[in-house]
Order: sequence, then structure tokens, then C-alpha cells
Amino acid sequence: MSYDWLTSSHLIMLGLLLGFAIAHSGLAALRSRGEKLIGPRLYRVLFALVSLPFASVLIIYFFNHRYDGLQLWQVQGVPGVKETVWILSAISFLFLYPATFNLLEVAAIQKPQVHLFETGIMRVTRHPQMVGQLIWCIAHTLWLGTTFTLLTSVGLMAHHLFAVWHGDRRLQARYGESFETLKSRTSVIPFLAVWQGHQTLSWREFMRPAYVGVAGFVLIFWWAHPLLMRATGSVGW
Repeated sequence: MSYDWLTSSHLIMLGLLLGFAIAHSGLAALRSRGEKLIGPRLYRVLFALVSLPFASVLIIYFFNHRYDGLQLWQVQGVPGVKETVWILSAISFLFLYPATFNLLEVAAIQKPQVHLFETGIMRVTRHPQMVGQLIWCIAHTLWLGTTFTLLTSVGLMAHHLFAVWHGDRRLQARYGESFETLKSRTSVIPFLAVWQGHQTLSWREFMRPAYVGVAGFVLIFWWAHPLLMRATGSVGW
């Protein structure tokens, strides 16, 4: 069996994903120690200075090599697939950037803290970013259908599944019984806690400016998507 389709970009993407996972989860694991040494705001800035450029490299490299490797399926001409991919992508961003996070803390304007959230999207799933990444991966793997995209999606999900365990472990260590109580009332699998009767959705909690901002971002991203493709294509990676 020939493996000519296994281009070097597959291995490079694996290396980039592993490097990002180590940097991102490693800094998360060192947060308590780091904040004691340099303070919460400065540590958040350090976290951003490492994570954001690394994530940008991953995004650019993915866009430029998304059609590398073997074409496993081709459904781009099938009616309804494009619309389904866009809808799934829009939904993924609602999970990836939940409004329960304090954006001022994310930007280190306010003192960053570790919170136990149980409102909004957290009623649906305790790990919305993992769910959002899963939806994004399904949508893009369906659309592109290449081994490179499949490998990227598997790598991203492996990191996010580790982050689920790692995040719960850190919250358990920090909050103890309080986190156990929250854990009993929430779920990793979307809507499972609602179905089990542990949670009741409150739609008013979703009527927040941050969600309007996410919706606006999705619309801007849809409009700017061709421009983004051309911009990343100009990078010689």
C-alpha cells in the first residue's frame, strides 16, 4: 500500500498541535504558582503572549494545508452540505466563546480569577469549549474530507478531552466539595444534566451582550472568510 499521500504537513501539524497542547495546558497547570510569583494580571498576559501566537500559527498552517493528503470523501457539491457546515460552525462559536466568562478578566483589565460557573451555557455542558471544538471539527472535516483535516480534528479533540480531565482536576483541587456539588448538577455531555433533571435551562441567561457580540463575530467572520483565506494563503508556510 502506497503512503504517498502522507505529506510532511501531516507530521508538522501533529508537532504543532502537541506543542500547543503542552504550552496551553502546561501554563494552565502552573497558574497557581505563576500567579503567586508575578501576579494574576501579568500571568494572564504571559498566557496570552504564548497561546495566541501559537494558535495563530496553527490556524494559518491549517488553512494553507487543509487539502493536503488523501481525499477521503467529496461532498462539497451535495445540496445542503454547505449550509449545514455554516450552521454548525456558527453553533460551535456559541460554545467556544461562552458569555459566562468575564471578558474583562480574559483581557486582564480586571483581576483574573477562577470561577465556578453554573449559569448560561454551563447548564448545557460543563465544558463548552470542548463541545464547540467538536462541532467545529465535525463541520470542517465533513466539508474538506481530507486526511490532513481528519488528523487535525483528531489532534484537537485529543487535546480538548485531556483539558476536560485536567480542568476538572484543577477545579477539584481548588474548590473541593463545592466543585463536587457543581459536578453533580452539571454534565460534560450536552443537555445530559437537563435530561436527568439536575438542571433547568433559563433562556434569560442567554440574553446577554456577550452573546450578541459572538453572533456579530460569526456574521463578520462569514463576510470576511474569503479575505481570510487570501491573507493566510499569502503566508509561505
